[in-house]
Amino acid sequence: MHLVMILIALAVAWWLRSSWRESEGTWNLRWRRSLFLFLFPPLLIFMTAIAVLFMGPKGNMGGMYTGSISCILALIYLGIFAILCIQLAFQGWQSVESARNCPLVNLGDRRARLLQTEAMFAGQIGFWQPELVVSVGLLQTLSPNHLESVLAHEQGHYQYRDTFWFFWLGWVRSCTAWLPNTEPLWQELLVLRELRADSYAALQVDPLVLAESLLLVVSTSPLSSEICCAALGSPSADRLEQRVEALLAPPEPTTESQLQSWHTFLLAFLPLVSVIFHT
Repeated sequence: MHLVMILIALAVAWWLRSSWRESEGTWNLRWRRSLFLFLFPPLLIFMTAIAVLFMGPKGNMGGMYTGSISCILALIYLGIFAILCIQLAFQGWQSVESARNCPLVNLGDRRARLLQTEAMFAGQIGFWQPELVVSVGLLQTLSPNHLESVLAHEQGHYQYRDTFWFFWLGWVRSCTAWLPNTEPLWQELLVLRELRADSYAALQVDPLVLAESLLLVVSTSPLSSEICCAALGSPSADRLEQRVEALLAPPEPTTESQLQSWHTFLLAFLPLVSVIFHT
């Protein structure tokens, strides 16, 4: 019976991920849909594995006897989850330590780490309390107005704690790379993250100046990292086009999702209910 639970969870997860199609709409609509399809399938599988391990290999459920094979599969899957988390955490720690080795500089009322490279780079590196890192090439190339727009964008990443939340989303990405549409959904979440930071910056600086800064930075093949880092650069031409168009269009509200939008995730905890039927 436990094996049936695992197969059902895998089938539902595969079906939900397969149903994703790139869609248009407001930022909030795209964010909620993409985040649900990205997070719900692995959460369902994770909760099913937890329920199977909690019930153990002995007993019966629904008149059917349980076995040890399902428990072994659940243990292996959760073990892989843990190993990938430790691996990503170590890589993130290396990024943070590398940033801390850079000297501190004052940029107006902000402090930043100075990266000794001619490449143009600006990003937040860290976990919950990331540090701003800028490159020598960026400071030498951008005008004060363009630099201010870049710093405003990075403040948006700090405001929304993007480095922290996307570390965990990146962990989910690594754990579910075998599910369909994992990479397209990840790219969609990345562009929505950048659109949110752009929208935040556009309230403080001229959106046209920010768009110009974006074009200048990405045209020089900036450094980039997806682990504990939220940077201005965008390696995708489609992503860049979306961001420039959004900056030139009328502003769109990007308020945080309401609490009720998270209620659908409670369905992923249904496998835990099966524990009460195990004897």
